[in-house]
Amino acid sequence: MLEIAEAENEKELIEETIKELERAQEKFREFELLFLFSGEHDRNHAIVSLHAGAGGTEAQDWVEMLLRMYTRWAERSDCQVQIMDLLAGDEAGIKSVTFLVAGNFAYGKLKCEQGVHRLIRVSPFDSSGRRHTSFASLSVMPDIDEEVEVEINSEDLRIDTYRSGGAGGQHVNKTDSAVRVTHLPTGIVVQCQNERSQLSNRMAAMKILTARLYERKQKEMENNREGLKGEHKEIAWGSQIRTYTLNPFNLIKDHRTGIETGNVQAVLDGELDEFIYASLSSKNR
Repeated sequence: MLEIAEAENEKELIEETIKELERAQEKFREFELLFLFSGEHDRNHAIVSLHAGAGGTEAQDWVEMLLRMYTRWAERSDCQVQIMDLLAGDEAGIKSVTFLVAGNFAYGKLKCEQGVHRLIRVSPFDSSGRRHTSFASLSVMPDIDEEVEVEINSEDLRIDTYRSGGAGGQHVNKTDSAVRVTHLPTGIVVQCQNERSQLSNRMAAMKILTARLYERKQKEMENNREGLKGEHKEIAWGSQIRTYTLNPFNLIKDHRTGIETGNVQAVLDGELDEFIYASLSSKNR
């Protein structure tokens, strides 16, 4: 079609053919991604948690920006986002948030986003106009299917209830609807306060706890199988996977794959597939 269009100098046909090629390339990439999902739970929904690092309000604002970015990505990917727990910042932003991304291969795609995300910009909270560096950590767990057995003994749990804080009207201040669950053998603590009823918050907290216990079990099995126990590196400041620079120039660089882009706003608006595809491809080479 391109050869015919060029021979006849049909500019409209050339433009339409190029668009068709771009659409075909996008469909091919989606099809190719299916071969990159080798994990047992890659098809599952994902439970994502974001936590602000050192830096107070600046870091908390960065978490809110990341929540918006992943929400926009989910919308572009035909996924639904449900906030499970959110702790607002003291002045602005978000200290921590846990949310469910429901959609096909949500976990398979988002698992490569796990790590520390670094932001460099002129802080809107600094009247002196100085540049600040902020960090936020992101963790991703699969939403475990009911048929997957994760043994949780009731006697191993300590369940506390308290009054929710933040937005939600008078209701959150009048009832002890928020739930904190502590798994005593492992010390894992999860909490949920975003739902209006204590029962709903408890169910959401147990879902998160189940995912974290399963993730812990899988890591232990992997470490034992590969003889790497004790060498696994946890997420820590300084081990960022991606840097988002907004000043003195616009650049986002993925430190694992080397992928770079100067279209920072597009990425912050949810255009993450290039980074996700590159990370998945590098792991399956």
